[in-house]
Amino acid sequence: MSEAVDLLINARWIVPVEPRDAVLADHAVAIRGGRIVDLLGQDEARTRYVADEVVELPRHLLIPGLVNLHTHAAMSLLRGIADDLPLMRWLEEAIWPAESRHVSAAFVRDGTLLAAAEMIRGGITTCSDMYFHPEAAAEAFAAAGMRAVVGAVVLEFPTSYASDPEDYLRKGLAARDRWQGHPRLGFSIAPHAPYTVSDDSFHQVQTLADELGLPIHVHIHETAQEIADSLAVHGCRPLARLARLGVLGSNLIGVHAVHLDEADIELLARHGCSVAHCPTSNMKLASGIAPVPRLLAAGVPVGLGTDGAASNNRLDLLQEMRHAALLAKVGSLDATAVPAHAALRMATLGGARALGMDDRIGSIEKGKCADLCALDLSAPQCRPCFDPVSHLVYVCGRENVSHVWIDGETRVDKGVSLLHINDTELLRLVSMWQTKLGN
Repeated sequence: MSEAVDLLINARWIVPVEPRDAVLADHAVAIRGGRIVDLLGQDEARTRYVADEVVELPRHLLIPGLVNLHTHAAMSLLRGIADDLPLMRWLEEAIWPAESRHVSAAFVRDGTLLAAAEMIRGGITTCSDMYFHPEAAAEAFAAAGMRAVVGAVVLEFPTSYASDPEDYLRKGLAARDRWQGHPRLGFSIAPHAPYTVSDDSFHQVQTLADELGLPIHVHIHETAQEIADSLAVHGCRPLARLARLGVLGSNLIGVHAVHLDEADIELLARHGCSVAHCPTSNMKLASGIAPVPRLLAAGVPVGLGTDGAASNNRLDLLQEMRHAALLAKVGSLDATAVPAHAALRMATLGGARALGMDDRIGSIEKGKCADLCALDLSAPQCRPCFDPVSHLVYVCGRENVSHVWIDGETRVDKGVSLLHINDTELLRLVSMWQTKLGN
């Protein structure tokens, strides 16, 4: 007797990510109650399951939903406001002044809605965010139906959002309390960086993260100047300082991690830390090339992040996969470094593991949430196709994304967004903020 399911997706190729390097031809995914109940051949699926809805993807590649391990979603409203500058000039001369004048709960809510729409259309179903007004960001992610880990940012200096580290933490944790129990939203504690957070504040962050079981999301070793300044002020490199403070652990996500020596990599590996690799942002800000092959060889979990749209300028994880693979090759002078399957793994299960969510997302396995992305490989520029995963990383762009599901709910159908906010409304919001930011 056939078993009832909500949705059956038949695809030309399915790459489940786990087991590693598998490519399944002419398989199907059965979904019920937002969860994956089976992954099997299409002929068997037709006899075993009767579905309320059947989606046929005869020329498509089906992968897990992509996980954006590091972004500043609301900064979509600052896209292109200050380009072609090194990191500290970019921050001090352009970004921080603009933020001090304009960032508010409304700015964050609207900017996050814009970012969520962009990410979902590109197959990103989960992101790890870091910005001010996390309660407004959570509201926007919830409205978009997107899975997100919202960072409670911590800084040493006052902003329009908070007055001091205690105020940042108090407001961030209050937002966490208000959204606790939401099925798609979680929180992290997000100290901005070692050069903007004191030892005392890091102690507070570590204590709270341990007590509440939260990830710590922090920029680390992004530029050579950061290393030099830490040596001058603290007498050690930033990662060594965090190790001394007891902050390093399996819940720490180190963002960028570009300038690492062997001792730094050993610290990350020994403490079980993860790295959010942001290749496009690192290139655009001339920060350098992260030693991803050495990190992976040492057993350090690596996921991919877009960073914010102000420093990328796209929230496009397909682009990040391509850049991660190519930068690893040119940086190591090894053409075998970070092959296509490894890049996809970083963009899915790698990010999920860093967030402590690999039991729910990151691969197409029974029992996991039905967060899925399909790409149409029928266009002439995608043909011939000898290896769909190679095409995914080296050929496809987000324009190839045809379908996106989150918890089995359709968010993109045949390339058309089904979000509650349409393009007309998004453009109205963007136009309003562009006028304000331009004054």
